[in-house]
Amino acid sequence: MTKNKNNHAIWSTRIKKKTSGVFLKVGSSIDVDKKLYKEDIRGSIAHVEMLFRQKIISFQIKNKIIYGLKKIEKEISKNKFEFDTKYEDIHMNIEKRLFKIIGDEAGYMHTARSRNDQVITDFKIWIKKATKEIDSNLIKIIKTTLKIAEKNIETVMPGLTHLKNAQPVSLGHYLMAYVEMFLRDKKRFNNNLESLNENPLGVSALSGTSFNIDRNYTTKKLGFKKPTNNSIDTVSDRDFVLDYLYSCSVCSMHISRIAEELIIWCSDGFSLIKLNDKVVTGSSIMPQKKNPDLMEYLRGKTGSVYGNLFSMLTILKGLPLSYFKDLQDDKEIVFKTHETLINNIKILDEILNNMTPNKKKMLDLANMGFITATDLADYLVKNHSMSFRNAYQKTAAIVNYAEKNKKKLHDLNLEELKKIVPKLTKDVLQIFDLKYSINSKKSYGGTAFDNIKKMILKYKKQL
Repeated sequence: MTKNKNNHAIWSTRIKKKTSGVFLKVGSSIDVDKKLYKEDIRGSIAHVEMLFRQKIISFQIKNKIIYGLKKIEKEISKNKFEFDTKYEDIHMNIEKRLFKIIGDEAGYMHTARSRNDQVITDFKIWIKKATKEIDSNLIKIIKTTLKIAEKNIETVMPGLTHLKNAQPVSLGHYLMAYVEMFLRDKKRFNNNLESLNENPLGVSALSGTSFNIDRNYTTKKLGFKKPTNNSIDTVSDRDFVLDYLYSCSVCSMHISRIAEELIIWCSDGFSLIKLNDKVVTGSSIMPQKKNPDLMEYLRGKTGSVYGNLFSMLTILKGLPLSYFKDLQDDKEIVFKTHETLINNIKILDEILNNMTPNKKKMLDLANMGFITATDLADYLVKNHSMSFRNAYQKTAAIVNYAEKNKKKLHDLNLEELKKIVPKLTKDVLQIFDLKYSINSKKSYGGTAFDNIKKMILKYKKQL
């Protein structure tokens, strides 16, 4: 419960009895929302400057409040500030301290403002900052992935569907798929900034204020684009929180997908990559083990991020307008999600920088499973006037023949192929070369080496 400098509860005139100790314990959010101290002080300074401009408070009071707030900010940043659960949250902890520093003039700071619009203003500013932090980390992971892709443009590996060999691709092209995912994540987070760009400050508890405030001034001062339009919606809105949590969930899913990919690739059954000892762990009983624990950690943490999104959706689903104590949990949910995602991006970057592709193993695996069969079917369509379905059947017959005779497609000679398609000529044999197959996919977005080079160059210039 918050007290002023005279040691009276702010609402003591109305509420006569001391607040329950149980409620004080569960109702306090200071251990969580103290993260917002910079945003809270920034918002308060903008607010009192506006109050002065509008002749609501005097020049002297404005200056005393700003002096006190800046002093408090220094105290908190230097760990000299004593947070007290009795004062519920960051807003009231700061206000309580302000009374001690400047006296009764501290009471003017909350003119034409409620904690309802104050907390949303703080929270929006914080999420804007958090979004920019995620953006910079996404740029780093994209650059790392681009670097590895560029080194492996001509590293041949199998492209898989259903974890079965499908068509030959390059490792560079494979990794560029994740670049696309992370670029979409980057765009998704940045798109969210638009909905964050509406200033809540000034709507007060839920209905606005009778004071002659200037919301456009605080909007500009705090870096927002415009003020919010409806006071009731403003204090009850947490769509911007959901947008942020959803974006974190999608990004975590992408991280989990590549983590799963790398777990499979480094398994003994595949052995397509080798991980540096820096990013593996051992076993307590099996001396030979090197385990991909960090990738498993990334996979698991994705579940935590999903859970946070659904927690927030569940909190909101039954709330009428406007503000309720239920909403207090939003900050802990967001803070935990942000910390998890930032850590996961950094961990993935560390893994990628300590991963070495086993090029021989990749090539050997690509030579299994009749992986150029589709190329043969396309060849028959283009060179022998077949419909694709007819070409498909002829190719399937050739695959059956190779399988029966325990041969790979590139092991078949022209005479064997002509038993099934008599008109074939020797130029068909080049179809079974893996690099030829890869380079033949010149359509935009295809796996041809030149396509990959152009796309890598394009993104390197953009970042």
